Amino acid sequence: MKARLHTDWRAIPDSARGTVAALGNFDGVHLGHAHLVHALQAARPGRDLAVVTFEPHPRELFRPQDPPFRLTLEQERFAALAALGVQHVFQIRFDHEFSAMSAEDFVTRVLHESLGLKHVACGLDFAFGHRRRGNVDFLAERTRALDMGLTVVPPLSDGLGPYSSTRIRRLLQDGYPERAAEELGRPWSIRGVVQHGDKRGRLLGFPTANIPLGRHLEPARGVYAVSVRLADGTVHPGVANIGRRPTINDGQESRLEVHLLGFAGDLYGQSLSVALHTLLRAERRFDGLDALKAQIARDSEQAAAYLSSRLPGAGASRT
Repeated sequence: MKARLHTDWRAIPDSARGTVAALGNFDGVHLGHAHLVHALQAARPGRDLAVVTFEPHPRELFRPQDPPFRLTLEQERFAALAALGVQHVFQIRFDHEFSAMSAEDFVTRVLHESLGLKHVACGLDFAFGHRRRGNVDFLAERTRALDMGLTVVPPLSDGLGPYSSTRIRRLLQDGYPERAAEELGRPWSIRGVVQHGDKRGRLLGFPTANIPLGRHLEPARGVYAVSVRLADGTVHPGVANIGRRPTINDGQESRLEVHLLGFAGDLYGQSLSVALHTLLRAERRFDGLDALKAQIARDSEQAAAYLSSRLPGAGASRT
């Protein structure tokens, strides 16, 4: 069954009711989130598997002045959840009106009456409702009264402690995408639409697809070996720069610029998913465009060598 996305909790079709659902923000959809979903599936194997999540992330609503921090936006999160076997994603719009809903109404009106859930699962620290007044004890009491099942799942941990989105953000900001990938269960990706840039990459002999970081977390600035999934499902090796391009005195906000190795084609307007594999070097300033061009050539060779053994069949369809 293909996963389905539902964005209006007040208008859920009958075919999507009666599921069992994991509750949370699921930013990153990391191994800890997968552990929660699998625990729910094991508890109620006979029911369709669902997730209840929120968009935007509550922190984006309450602290809009914070720098962007998201690991996954809607499309990437949905794809990651679908890959876990989730059949329904109930994505609730988190606005000021919804944030004022009481914990009681969230359980009764949303989970029970509107979604028709038969069983829910959450982590030990799950909090919900106005001013986060609902907790696991409250959820246990209310689900019992409504004849809904509940599974509270302890966090998945390793020697450093519980897996968490916060921990993965720190790894990416410190320049360790390989370690972040181990905790995500896949390389971290930035998905976005290719926009027109200033064509400097083309003039240097290395045309790039320019993708704004937008609400994504900004990882460590520098040059990365990447793989790029196009809209047609094909995956291509590439080299990407994330930063402010100090050599040309750009001075603008950070952006992602990716050069697809051995690729020729028009990518403007396409939605790409760019997966970071390793940080090749930190961002730095060069003495002129010739020095920059020579370094980009070296970066491209290094990226190709790194990816050659890690992306078998890159350039062919890998849906």
